[in-house]
Amino acid sequence: MQKNSTDCFGHPKGLFLLFSTEMWERFSYYAMRALLVLYLVDQLQAQGGGLGWDHASALQLYGTFTMLVYVTPLIGGWLADNWLGQRNAILAGAVLMALGQFCLALPHSWFASPLPAFYSGLALLVLGNGLFKPNISTMVGDLYSANDKRRDSAFTIFYLGINAGMFLAGIAVGITIDAFGYQQDGQLVRNYQAGFLLAGIGMLLALLLQLSLAKRLLGNIGTEPAARKARRLQPQLPTTLTKAEIDRLKVLLIMGLFTIIFWAGFEQAGGLMNIYADRFTERNIGSWQINPTYFQSLNPLFILIFAPLLAVLWIKLGKREPNSPLKFALGLLLLGIGFLFMVGASLQYSAHLGGDSKASLWWLVCAYLFFTLGELCLSPIGLALVCRLAPLRVASLLMGAWYLFLAAANKLAGLIGALLDSGDVDNEQQMVANALAIFSGFSLTAILAAILLYFLADKLVYWMHGKG
Repeated sequence: MQKNSTDCFGHPKGLFLLFSTEMWERFSYYAMRALLVLYLVDQLQAQGGGLGWDHASALQLYGTFTMLVYVTPLIGGWLADNWLGQRNAILAGAVLMALGQFCLALPHSWFASPLPAFYSGLALLVLGNGLFKPNISTMVGDLYSANDKRRDSAFTIFYLGINAGMFLAGIAVGITIDAFGYQQDGQLVRNYQAGFLLAGIGMLLALLLQLSLAKRLLGNIGTEPAARKARRLQPQLPTTLTKAEIDRLKVLLIMGLFTIIFWAGFEQAGGLMNIYADRFTERNIGSWQINPTYFQSLNPLFILIFAPLLAVLWIKLGKREPNSPLKFALGLLLLGIGFLFMVGASLQYSAHLGGDSKASLWWLVCAYLFFTLGELCLSPIGLALVCRLAPLRVASLLMGAWYLFLAAANKLAGLIGALLDSGDVDNEQQMVANALAIFSGFSLTAILAAILLYFLADKLVYWMHGKG
C-alpha cells in the first residue's frame, strides 16, 4: 500500500498520476484508432493523403491489429510479473508506442513506398500496448490495501480518465487532419500524418508524466516484479483446483463466449461504422461538415454521462439488482437495439439512393448511445467477474486470458466488417445492401444471445457458489 498522504480528494496522489498517464495513453491510442481505417481507404494518395486500399482489406487489417492489441497484454503481463516490474514495463511500452505513432506520422514523400513505415508503426504499437495495458491498472489496485474501501472509488476515477482521453481523441484528431489538410481539385486532402503526430505527442506526455513524477508519487509501487514478490512474501499455494473452482471457471468460459458476441458487434465502431459515417451519413450542419472521427467521441462522452447514473441505479436497486449474467444479457440486448438504429439508417439511405440525401446522423448518435449503455452493463461487470471467480493463484493469468476473448472478438469484427465489399458488383448500392445485412445480423444475433443468457442465468449463478 502506498504511504503518501491522501489529501487529494481522499485518495493517494499517485492515483491521479496514473489517471493522467492513462488518459494521455488512451488519447494517443484512440486518436490513431479513429484514423486507421479512414487512412487506409482514402483514395487521395498524395502527401498527407491515404493509402487507397479497398474496404475489405482495410477492415481485415483493422481486425488483425485490434486482435493483437488484446493478445500481447498476456505476454506483457508475464514479463512484468517475472522480469521487468510494472513501472519498467509501462515506461518501455510508452516509448514503443510513441515510436510507433511517429512512424505512422512520417510523410509519404520521404519514401518510395509508405508501407514499411506504416507496418513498423503498427508493430511498435502492438508491442508497446502489450507492455503498458495490463500493468497500469494493476498499479491502481496496489495503491490500496486489500480491505481498503476506497479501491472501488479509485477504479471509477481511473475509468473516467480513460474515457476523458478517448473523448478528446476523436475531436482533436478530426480537427487536426482537416486543419493541416489542403484542397486538391476541389477536394479536401486530409493530413493523416498530422493526426498520427498528434497521437505521438499524447503518448510522449504520458511518458513524461511517469518519468518526472512516478518516483515521488508512487514510491516503490511497481518496481519489484510481482511473481518475485509473491514468492518472497507468500507460502507455497496449492496447485489443484477444487470442484467449486472448476465450476467458476466454466462460468468464465461461457460468459467469455457471450463477450465475443458483444465486442464483435461493438468494435464495428472503429471500422464499418467509421466508414458508414464517412460515406453514407449526412454530416453537414448548415455550412459546417462534421468530421467522421468526431463520432468516435460519442462513446466516451456517453460513458462520462451515464456511468455515474448507472452506478447509482445499481445501488438504489439493492436486493433487486440483477446478477452478473442478467447484466450481461441486458448489455447484449442494448447492443441489438443499437444495431436496429443502423438498420434504420441503411433503410433511409436506400430509399434515397441516387439522390443527394444521405442517412441522418441521429441514427449513429442513437446507435452509439445504446452501444455505450450495453458496454456499461457488460464490460466492467466482466472484469469484476474475473476478479471474483478466478482462483487467487492464477488470477493474473486468467485476467490475461479474458483479454483473449476480446482479441477473438476484434478479429471477428474485422472479418465481418470486411463483408461490406462482398458481392459481384462493387458499387454504392451493393455496399449499402451489405451494410444492411451486417447490421441486421448483429442485431438478431445479439438479441437471441441475450435471450439465451437470460435462461442460463440461474444455472450460472449456481456454479458461482456464492460469488455471483
